[in-house]
Amino acid sequence: MTTSAETIFVTPDGDAGPQHELIPSVSIANLLQQREAVLTLFREVLDKLEQAHTLATAARLGFPDFSMARGWRGHRLHMTGEFANTTTLLETFQACIDAGGWTTLLNDSGMRSVMSASKRKEVDEQIGAEKVPELTREAIRTTFATLHDSRMAMFEQGVIECFRRLSWDYKTNLPQKFGKRMVMTSLTSYGSANMRQADQLDDLLRVFHLCDGKPEADHRTGAYRLITDAMQLTSSWPKLAEHVYISIRLFKNQNGHVTFKRPDLVTRLNRIIVKHYPHALPAPKD
Repeated sequence: MTTSAETIFVTPDGDAGPQHELIPSVSIANLLQQREAVLTLFREVLDKLEQAHTLATAARLGFPDFSMARGWRGHRLHMTGEFANTTTLLETFQACIDAGGWTTLLNDSGMRSVMSASKRKEVDEQIGAEKVPELTREAIRTTFATLHDSRMAMFEQGVIECFRRLSWDYKTNLPQKFGKRMVMTSLTSYGSANMRQADQLDDLLRVFHLCDGKPEADHRTGAYRLITDAMQLTSSWPKLAEHVYISIRLFKNQNGHVTFKRPDLVTRLNRIIVKHYPHALPAPKD
């Protein structure tokens, strides 16, 4: 756990800045130092294993087959013996370490909170596949700057994506705008919140927060946490999740009925829709 002394604030270009900046972060320098220490220890482990295997083979002793799992499918890489490939082992280990490092940075820096649902999904898939840039200060700076520069685009795109994903099978969902309420399908799953759908709801809450003059909400206390807490609070249905901007009734069929508490903020959502679809809303009456 980092201490307050290790906490810095990151400017849009990824550099440490004063504490009034919007993006708090764990210490990048400390994280990179720990990363290098872990990689060094792993290299030493491989060297020791190779030495032990060579010694055992020369003495005609037995030696166990050490292997390392690669990816969630469990494909294993030999760490000793004739099939061991040190280069591949180091590359695979580093990719795993870096994937975890990017997760930590994006979560603790607050950058995940500014991402749209689709961007979160894209990043999660890259991290899950361990297809991420090498964790360096320059890569961190570039990634943070790119995400910061695209905040407004993600801000609007998140609203559009949430709107387009609504099912028109429900009369509550209006095909041309957000109304007083909306029905979201598959908002829960296996007794908890559906992360992807909760991310869609976070896209709307982000607009509400910023248009209401408040800082962007931390994703760790966002819609997923709100819904999960409501699911665990009682065994009866429907379940109720209350937020300062919305009220959600959760039903056994996994749907959620969302009621907006601030019509003025819903108007801001609809302005974004009109910006992208100029003919979505009817012209005002004379």
